[in-house]
Amino acid sequence: MTRERINEIIELINKEVKPALGCTEPIAVSLAVASSCEVLRKNGFEPHHLVVNVSANILKNGMGVGIPGTGMVGLHIAAALAVFCGKSEYKLEVLKDLDADSIAKAKKMVDAGKVKIGLATDPAKLYVEALAYSEDEKNVAFSAIRDSHDDIVSVKFNDKELLGSGSAANAAGDDHSHKTTLDYKLTVKEILEFAKTAPFEDIKFILEAAHLNETLSKEGLKGDYGLKVGKTIMNSSLNNVFGSSIMTYAMAATAAASDARMAGCTLPAMSNSGSGNQGITVTMPVVAVARKMEKNDEELCRALILSHLIAIHIKGYLGKLSALCGCVIASTGSSCGIVYLNGGGYKELEAAIKNMIGNLSGMICDGAKVGCALKVATGVECSVQSAMLALQGISITENDGIIEKDLEKTIYNLGQIGSVGMQTTDRMILDIMINKK
Repeated sequence: MTRERINEIIELINKEVKPALGCTEPIAVSLAVASSCEVLRKNGFEPHHLVVNVSANILKNGMGVGIPGTGMVGLHIAAALAVFCGKSEYKLEVLKDLDADSIAKAKKMVDAGKVKIGLATDPAKLYVEALAYSEDEKNVAFSAIRDSHDDIVSVKFNDKELLGSGSAANAAGDDHSHKTTLDYKLTVKEILEFAKTAPFEDIKFILEAAHLNETLSKEGLKGDYGLKVGKTIMNSSLNNVFGSSIMTYAMAATAAASDARMAGCTLPAMSNSGSGNQGITVTMPVVAVARKMEKNDEELCRALILSHLIAIHIKGYLGKLSALCGCVIASTGSSCGIVYLNGGGYKELEAAIKNMIGNLSGMICDGAKVGCALKVATGVECSVQSAMLALQGISITENDGIIEKDLEKTIYNLGQIGSVGMQTTDRMILDIMINKK
């Protein structure tokens, strides 16, 4: 593999694997609001009220998820917080300066009805536009995010476009080339080659994913977050049910991180493809197995690189948001990482991916919320199961459903189902969520 290609793949990893504080859909709203407020203040005006319009998928994933440190859920508080403590330069950690004073002010703003959330007309599945108004409404700043949770594509003040002339977004070094994952033309074979041969010094940065997500996991196991899925699985009084296997530990450690994150824990997660839960699920099963097998840092690093890249590769066919739960993709990545830690090669990776796609591909995304930890636990169980079957030479064949003999075609099929075939499902899910009695 050439140095140029190694650098290109590292570029992709850095683009898709980033720290995120809070669920990335409401955080995208916070980021857009923070950008608009910065522009308004730069021109001498304080933000008085907000109008935020979002795509249906952002609305779906922002309705029921906990916002860090607030004890509240939803997009209104996420938007208001950004007025008082948001900094666009922090990207997906835009709210990391959160404190009691900013929370109190944000709650007051929401209670006063100064935050309006609506559906955007832009057709993108991932879209946020935030308008911050001065008190007299004569001055307004506008910021828009499209296609990627931290990609600010437009910044305006009173209808004058600022993005190309020193805006906050450009000052933060945003890349607006819009090079997609599919443009990198990855294959599973090349991903495996990269994971095995890339210089350790060049890829060891991925160990930060293990550090951040393991710290979040430990917090979830210690506290009483959300549904306490991870903590319950690890409860010693339930050993007669769950046992004390590597699978149990992997399920508990991963679900606990999701428990904490979905309930509003103020610790960051390392995300994958714009999703904190996906970052957790692609990381923690691999970390759990590596810890139990006493693997060294380089072995863990290479397994994590493989896991994250497989998830990024598959997600490229789906888009950032869809009706297919991201846990399906992330746990497929972690299954590959587990295969690698156990000495498996390409043949075993192929089997693990097909086993996962043949098993878990029907799981829907019905928004971000504490219940996501249950789906995460299910995904990890399937991840370990698929890896163990693959290591025994057992694989679903092309006679089964959407599985084809060619692995890349199988991955493409999953992407088509999630991005095209399930569009009606996506709309129905949102309709049900909005119209609950």
